[in-house]
Amino acid sequence: MAHEGKYNIKAISNMVGIQPGTLRAWERRYQILNPVRNDSGHRLYTEEDLRKLKWLTEKVSGGFTISQAVSLLETESSTVGTFEEEGEVDSPQKIRDELLTMLLSFEEGKAQDLINHAFSLYSVEKVVIDILGSLLVTVGDMWEKGQITSAHEHYTTQVLKTRISMIFYSLPSNGLLPKAIAVCGPNETHEVGLLVFTLFLRRKGFEVIYLGSSIEDKDVELIVKEVDPTFLFMSCTMLENAEKTLNLTNQMIKKFPHLKVGLGGYVFDVLDSKRKGEAQPFILGNTKEEWNSWLTKKLAEID
Repeated sequence: MAHEGKYNIKAISNMVGIQPGTLRAWERRYQILNPVRNDSGHRLYTEEDLRKLKWLTEKVSGGFTISQAVSLLETESSTVGTFEEEGEVDSPQKIRDELLTMLLSFEEGKAQDLINHAFSLYSVEKVVIDILGSLLVTVGDMWEKGQITSAHEHYTTQVLKTRISMIFYSLPSNGLLPKAIAVCGPNETHEVGLLVFTLFLRRKGFEVIYLGSSIEDKDVELIVKEVDPTFLFMSCTMLENAEKTLNLTNQMIKKFPHLKVGLGGYVFDVLDSKRKGEAQPFILGNTKEEWNSWLTKKLAEID
């Protein structure tokens, strides 16, 4: 049964691949688990706890911070909250696996039909994040490991990005709101966190030019010059890319004084105090409330 205690902390930590100390910290801070006590008073985690932890660790591995993953978990409680078994017909995992097989076989027609079917079952956010966005990460990892050819990677990525772009641009934009550009920071390829934030902006009516994975610094400068946006949003998930992202931020502000730059991603939670202090004015935060607060503040600064 889903609510019957079965696993002690050592066992469940091994099963999901996180340290017991990390698990305890998540449990204290976010109150997302419901372990039960056995007759001896020992705390045991349930099957539902296990499915939650697997889902959360998958999101963290894909580029989310734990705060973002928990927020998404709560937002998607109507579907994620039921925690479908991975093999269940029409579960996001099942759809994702079938979609990957179709795309790697160059069966675009069947793939598009399956994506349409996914939208008939789940919210826009869930399809974009849990199926399409997650597949982008998977395909990128497969290519890096030499498991698929560059042709398969390019084709699959193009199909997924095209469909995501169609979703973004089907949402109405408010002409009174300023334009924005969204792109991963230098050398960054994982786009899932950026996708989530861009969808948030599109839902609010912002016109967002979504560029996805990183492009050369000079090209960022060229497109900002051409588009003349009010906002430039960049994501960074890898510590080794943090300094380059901050350098590009300072470079863009110096070149375009009116530009408002926002930075997101796991790396900004783990910077040393000096670097974090330098980045603080640009950090968007990890929740919708923090994003709204940052946007409200920056919009008030616009003449």
